[in-house]
Amino acid sequence: MQITRRELLALAGAAALSDPSGDEVSKRAAAFIGAYSAEGFHRTATTVDRVSADRLVKAVREAKATAALEPFELARVDPGPAFLGIDGRRIDGLPMFDGSFTDPEGVRGAIGAAGKSDAPIGWTNVSPDGQGALRATRAGSSHRAIVAVTTWRHPGLSPVNAQWFTAPFGPPVLQVSSELADAIARVTDRGGEVRVVAHADRVPATAFNVVVDVEGTHPDLPPLCVMTPRSGWHSNASERGGGIVCWLETIRLLTATRPRRTVKFVASSGHELGHLGLHAYLDRRPTLARDAVAWIHLGANIGAVDKDVRTTCSQGELQDITVRAFAESGMPRINPTPALRVAGEAGTIAERGGRFISFIGANEWFHHPDDRWPHAVNVDEVARYAKATAHLALVLGNRLS
Repeated sequence: MQITRRELLALAGAAALSDPSGDEVSKRAAAFIGAYSAEGFHRTATTVDRVSADRLVKAVREAKATAALEPFELARVDPGPAFLGIDGRRIDGLPMFDGSFTDPEGVRGAIGAAGKSDAPIGWTNVSPDGQGALRATRAGSSHRAIVAVTTWRHPGLSPVNAQWFTAPFGPPVLQVSSELADAIARVTDRGGEVRVVAHADRVPATAFNVVVDVEGTHPDLPPLCVMTPRSGWHSNASERGGGIVCWLETIRLLTATRPRRTVKFVASSGHELGHLGLHAYLDRRPTLARDAVAWIHLGANIGAVDKDVRTTCSQGELQDITVRAFAESGMPRINPTPALRVAGEAGTIAERGGRFISFIGANEWFHHPDDRWPHAVNVDEVARYAKATAHLALVLGNRLS
């Protein structure tokens, strides 16, 4: 899939007909992310999740396109009593959603290092992206319960994604704030006891993906797909807000210019539950992952304050096109990384044999309760990425091969 400079410049000229100024994009980005942040806890299949989906449909309509809500079913986890009783204190926590749960009375006993102690209750530190490292400890555990102290850049409870949500395993795991680490270490050293309650119910629920199709002038060509997750832990303003803005601005540009290829957009719920929404979207379209000319993954932390975004492409030719399209749109800086470890929803596409371009950044507020507008978001950086990724989609949407 080679692209000539003449072709790229021609496409850039077409984009300029409808491409708004950076100031306009920044204003739209600020308005959207501010409102998204204010919605509350964006956990899949909750009231907030549905309100957020309805507002996104409205935003697509304002971009002159038509969106649909596509439902999928799940067994939503509704936490009950969840806390650590330690030194006469009760510290609230959150169960791991892909593990088992205690009854309302919980588990009492000595606490020791998880996987290194025979204590009834184990404990360990975990980063909010550390579900893989924690898996071995959980799978081979003889503990009756595990306390996971979530640690990141700022003190607080930064939950871990439930990557194995549809196949729960291991003992109950209670996630607690990083501020508890010293207290737990002291109790461990003196051989003291704690109480762990990680109770929850699984209840039938419905969540919704937001889907949009922009029909191309040559609909017989394989489609381009653009995806972004829209659910997660807490307000997640900088984790998810930038990707959704890029998604909306791409819809706005492609609706106005109508590329050759049909472009399929999905903003999926279920991100924190093993990409549940994307799996549901693909299950309805069994060959789409492979059939699409490419997938643009607008992933986590695009425009998070003071952090860079990395670009991972499944093929070198897609990386070349991305670098040139970004330069043409005024963003010469791009940070490519090898496709050795594919993160986020791009990994799901890779597992199904698809081609992808993935954008994922770092974030000092990752999964943190204070990932909120405005302090966690660099809105001008969001706007720059929105313009560049929209132009990239236009380039790919107009390719004939």
